Amino acid sequence: MADKQISLPAKLINGGIAGLIGVTCVFPIDLAKTRLQNQQNGSRLYTSMSDCLIKTIRSDGYFGMYRGAAVNLTLVTPEKAIKLAANDFFRQHLSKDGKLTLVKEMLAGCGAGTCQVIVTTPMEMLKIQLQDAGRIEAQRKLMPETVAAGTVATKSPTAIQLTRELFREKGIAGLYKGLGATLLRDVPFSIIYFPLFANLNNLGKRGAEGPAPFYVSFISGCLAGSTAAVAVNPVDVIKTRLQSLNRGSTEDTYSGVTDCIRKILKNEGPSAFLKGAYCRALVIAPLFGIAQVIYFLGVGEMILSYLPKRDK
Repeated sequence: MADKQISLPAKLINGGIAGLIGVTCVFPIDLAKTRLQNQQNGSRLYTSMSDCLIKTIRSDGYFGMYRGAAVNLTLVTPEKAIKLAANDFFRQHLSKDGKLTLVKEMLAGCGAGTCQVIVTTPMEMLKIQLQDAGRIEAQRKLMPETVAAGTVATKSPTAIQLTRELFREKGIAGLYKGLGATLLRDVPFSIIYFPLFANLNNLGKRGAEGPAPFYVSFISGCLAGSTAAVAVNPVDVIKTRLQSLNRGSTEDTYSGVTDCIRKILKNEGPSAFLKGAYCRALVIAPLFGIAQVIYFLGVGEMILSYLPKRDK
């Protein structure tokens, strides 16, 4: 990500730490994004991100904003590790035959985005169920007409309970529901992000070979991350809808990506694909900004320096 040469182990440590810090800081916004994207006409409980967070705190307390955070924090490190390692591998492989062109940078990003869904899909699947659980309960209290009559309120499940239930009912495929939509989101995101960040960062280099200043890398990460996030938001809406298992009685269910697109266009209009875009940009930009801080400080290199070195 940054221009200075960093070993792969240090990159993995930096990416993991950045993910843990970033998720902790922006998770409430991510929760608001999920709930806003899942709202359908006739069951609109939240009018904005701030309204969603205020109502969540009132109904579930402060820690209600962190529903599903444990899943994200547990799996964000391997997700970042796979993404960074894959991007490095593809960039190195594609640059062997000459200069790393924009097309090759995009291909490397494509490879990284494809590899990361191994972890991303089950992580998002579980996180969305936990994040959206409070929305259904809030609708039951404030908008009972949107919840099926006779439905009994149930205790919010844990990630382990959800995993066991999905395994029992659908096997490993249950955790990979929405895989196609996840690929359609993460591959274009990486194709946009990695080349855009590299080229923005290059604009601020000190001389032909010198590294870009910290603030340039920070701003480049924020701009590239938020741009890519907004660009793929329509697919993120589709992915969120497909991976949500619990629905109100007035809400649509979907059989696949095409069915989801058709029903959203018919019942909610094209603007529905932009639901949560503002929140998603606010989530992604700090995540990549924080990653640049971690890289600039050399946290991974510092940790590795304290480990015993093997004798060659």
